[in-house]
Amino acid sequence: MPIEKILLLEDEPVVRKNLEQQLRNRRYEVAAAPNLAGARAYLGKDSFDMIIADVRLPDGEGTDLLRQLQARPQRPLIVMISGVGTVETAVECMRAGAFDYLLKPFSDQQLEMTLKKAAEFTQLIKVNQYLSHNRVEETGYELLGKSAAIERLRALIRRVARTEASVLIQGESGTGKELVARAIYEQSSRAEGPFIAVNCAAVPENLIESEFFGHEKGSFTGALSKREGRFELAHGGTIFLDEISEISPQVQAKLLRVLQERELTRVGGDRVMKVDVRVIATTNRRLQESIERKEFREDLYFRLNVVPIYMAPLREHMEDLPLLANHFMQRFSRKHGVNVTAISAGCLNALMQHKWPVNVRELQNVIERAVILCADGEQLREEQLAFGHEPHLAISVPPVSSDTEVINRVSSIQIAPPPSRIADHQGAVVADLNAPDAKIPTLWEIEKQLIFAALRRCNDNRTHAAKLIGISLRTLRNKLSEYRTLGLMPANTEKEDSAELAVV
Repeated sequence: MPIEKILLLEDEPVVRKNLEQQLRNRRYEVAAAPNLAGARAYLGKDSFDMIIADVRLPDGEGTDLLRQLQARPQRPLIVMISGVGTVETAVECMRAGAFDYLLKPFSDQQLEMTLKKAAEFTQLIKVNQYLSHNRVEETGYELLGKSAAIERLRALIRRVARTEASVLIQGESGTGKELVARAIYEQSSRAEGPFIAVNCAAVPENLIESEFFGHEKGSFTGALSKREGRFELAHGGTIFLDEISEISPQVQAKLLRVLQERELTRVGGDRVMKVDVRVIATTNRRLQESIERKEFREDLYFRLNVVPIYMAPLREHMEDLPLLANHFMQRFSRKHGVNVTAISAGCLNALMQHKWPVNVRELQNVIERAVILCADGEQLREEQLAFGHEPHLAISVPPVSSDTEVINRVSSIQIAPPPSRIADHQGAVVADLNAPDAKIPTLWEIEKQLIFAALRRCNDNRTHAAKLIGISLRTLRNKLSEYRTLGLMPANTEKEDSAELAVV
């Protein structure tokens, strides 16, 4: 409910009492004053979403208050009312910043229409402010591919979009889950409403409840004003909950109530507000395993999983890779102003041989880097992909004028000593980097070995291993899930010990 508190400014007692009762019957909080002095006293103590003010008042003109409020950074909507109105008065009020003008006596239907317009306008303003402050790069990407898996996905999106059902999209990182969520939204009857996205993994745990449901002024330290949550902003549209598996059990319980009852209460508040939203959620984890470990509520899972959508990893539809790679090449050529003519046969073969642990997102990143390193009018080459070695790029060194300048340049270069050995997950040395013919491993391989070494050091306690190497437990889980999918997990790391579960 975007409009909650209304200040009524009317000098006639009968009209004021009648109008106040009508607003309270509609479940608004109402403060009523007979004159400008009383209205200013209320405004000094509290904030209001709307003011309904008479033009003529015992101690001045309602338009004077209207003009004063325009100077406030957060001003309420103001509806002016009058029993002796003229066209000139109405025009003056609208020019001074009034949202609407009603001529007394007005009907209940006229009041209802004004309140509805005000609620819709306020909702639009708040959604626009949210999107402006949380601006993300619009992808504008379409669902590319001609494989059977992609065609089935398109058909499922068309069928699901026309319903109001909640959708749970599951799949590995980088498979395009948000792309599918936006496609469902754009093809649905809610396409004219807001699309509000929440990255549950990126919001601190102590703030996630406030982000979801909003908070009242003074509900906790730092809550200096009332704030609407993401569910309120998504009213009439769609809310996209990315990585839903990362929210705490306490927030899961409140989310379940919103999905069941379609109502919520802000943090620190007692007002129950109805919300009309469609929920689309994603996860890159196996939620059934999280349910078994008591990390995710089973009832919430079934409430979200009305329509399940599985996103196949790139390695399961590699026939789409040439089309995707060519599309990314053209897009990043335009973005970076590089004239890349084509993808060479050797480059395409290297792309087809790669395992793509991070799926389409990784492919996009690899192609963008290759385009940046490619010269104008040339094809993408295999060495520009940087699989297993540093990307190839010719660098011209400016000439030096003296031996002293050479010495100064060399002395300014700082070289960090590299690790001398790389071991496999059993601890056996697989590469001695000091050897003349040593193969330099990729950063991805070094990262994998570092994670396995930390797990061995901590006796496979993932919580302690994550702290040891300076990453979050969530990040470690995602990495291990990636290794498990690729068949690279050592057997002894498949089980999570009781110490970790107690911490989580």
